[in-house]
Amino acid sequence: MLHLRPILLALLLYLGATAPAAGQDLLRILSWPGYVSKDAISAFEQRHQVKVQVQEVTSDDALWSLANAANGGDFDLIAVNTAELARYIEADLVAPIRTANIPNTRRQTARFRHPQSIPGLVRSGEVFGIPYTYSAMGLIYNRKLITIPPTSLDALWDPRYKGKVLAYEGSTHNFSLAALSLGYHRPFNLQPEQFGKVVKRLKTLRENVAKFYATPEEVVQAFREQEIALVFANYGDQQIQLLLKAGMDIGYVIPSEGALAWLDCWAVMRRAGNRALAEAWINHTLSKDVSSSLTLREGLANTLKDSPRPAMPDTGKLIWLEPVENSALRSSYWERIVTLPPRGH
Repeated sequence: MLHLRPILLALLLYLGATAPAAGQDLLRILSWPGYVSKDAISAFEQRHQVKVQVQEVTSDDALWSLANAANGGDFDLIAVNTAELARYIEADLVAPIRTANIPNTRRQTARFRHPQSIPGLVRSGEVFGIPYTYSAMGLIYNRKLITIPPTSLDALWDPRYKGKVLAYEGSTHNFSLAALSLGYHRPFNLQPEQFGKVVKRLKTLRENVAKFYATPEEVVQAFREQEIALVFANYGDQQIQLLLKAGMDIGYVIPSEGALAWLDCWAVMRRAGNRALAEAWINHTLSKDVSSSLTLREGLANTLKDSPRPAMPDTGKLIWLEPVENSALRSSYWERIVTLPPRGH
């Protein structure tokens, strides 16, 4: 199934990764596209005389599937958003982080320096996640096809853009997106009658979708190959930067209903082979060089300074992700929706 493609691809790539030299420690990281640069890996490996192995995922479903394998024993460290972190804690897959081992948290801005103030990071007085990057999931539009910026999520369903919309493959965010478009103010906690309406709403969105993308690079490729009017920007600023670098004439808006926003954190797996090494990696990524590089390379905000988009961090239109009512049920319905052929095709 299309929905399973990113999970299977990620697993195959992981199984084919290069093994470390005999006797050399290995740090196994499960992360998202662009989060870890070759320079950051090289510097860490040289400093700690270890091998770093990074596996990328492109959806929360793939992250959960891979992190859950072998009872969480395949990875030492994961990058996960605050909303998803809750189920990793409840499944006893992640361990409390010894923040004393991460002195670079003192470099973070005030909003990220105090984990207790961020929902989802602290459980029973212990810290389970260290903020790394964040972004809003607004709408990217093609200025050549849309001269007046869209103001509402309803634009994704506009018949004028049939076959010209790019939607993200992940299940959870799409249910929340459709819920927002229906006016539900609690898009992460759908009641049974609301759930059915959201499913119907997503089926009608399928009529407009040209492609379900998994990576930011796929969006750039789609813009090159066909007429794309609108994109649900799951990767946020990262996608904007890639499209602009590719010479695309695009705009970006936060719709009137608000935009979903994510805060991704580093979390240490409970079965990590070397917890101290995992914590050293987190500290490494919070150095000025590595965090600044994340922003320069990918366009993503880092936690050491305010977002490059000044209006973003504090706007009331941002709706920060929360744990959903039933992620497995959302995933199950989403698998059926993405495999539906658009009517008339």
